[in-house]
Amino acid sequence: MNNPTAAFPISIEFFPPNTPVGSEKLKTVVQDLSVLNPEFFSVTYGAGGATRDKTLATVKAIADLGFEAAPHLSCVGSTREGIAEILATYRDQGIRRLVALRGDLPSGTAVAGEFRYASELVRFIRETQGSDWHIEVAAYPEYHPEQRYAARDLQHFADKVKAGADSAITQFFFNPDAYFHFVDAVRKLGVTAPIVPGVMPIHSFARIVQFAQRDGIEIPRWVMLKMEGYMDDAASIRAFGIDVVAQLCQRLIDGGAPAIHFYALNQSALTLEICSRLKR
Repeated sequence: MNNPTAAFPISIEFFPPNTPVGSEKLKTVVQDLSVLNPEFFSVTYGAGGATRDKTLATVKAIADLGFEAAPHLSCVGSTREGIAEILATYRDQGIRRLVALRGDLPSGTAVAGEFRYASELVRFIRETQGSDWHIEVAAYPEYHPEQRYAARDLQHFADKVKAGADSAITQFFFNPDAYFHFVDAVRKLGVTAPIVPGVMPIHSFARIVQFAQRDGIEIPRWVMLKMEGYMDDAASIRAFGIDVVAQLCQRLIDGGAPAIHFYALNQSALTLEICSRLKR
């Protein structure tokens, strides 16, 4: 492997571990990935109180290791008072970067709360917290799975940025043309904020397929057929998966993407290998 230090800006996403063992393992993963000099590590967020606490604990652990951490914050099912309390907690921890999301209504919750869209959350943060937060929002190159009309989805994204978002991170994808088309389309709507493509290394192809089917993401037929042809050949699946994602990243970099956001699934090896192959 070449020197893995990334020759371009990257960020990396984790999910909050469920066990003390997982938490300790993640600290090692953070240290392993630190050689890439990521701009920040983001941590996903659940609507339930227990998961919120895990997000905060994970963010704090990353910050304690000396790295910038950006918690995800979803708003559906929440009140303004509840969001303000969470923001105050993060402010007390020195956190000034977050990923603002609409999120899904918590299981068993009948009331949507005081926020309907992520744009309302972004606006609330700006109005109550000022300008010292860096706010990321989500983007969907293949459009949000719940949205029937592309134009409406593009406008929802533009609304989030106009509400005060600094930059965006896309859902993962395998078709770079979808990303470039999305960027061109929102630029025509007046959006100038950086839009960072999200990329998911293929740790488990079956899991990738599950995510893709849930979120409306196209996996190229040639990739599907080659992966299925490898059957139980784990080494070939791993090698081919690295090739596919590295080629995707290089195409994005060559096409002018401002950075790459890796959905690392709390692992380091594949992200390190992919980054070692890339050139500015």
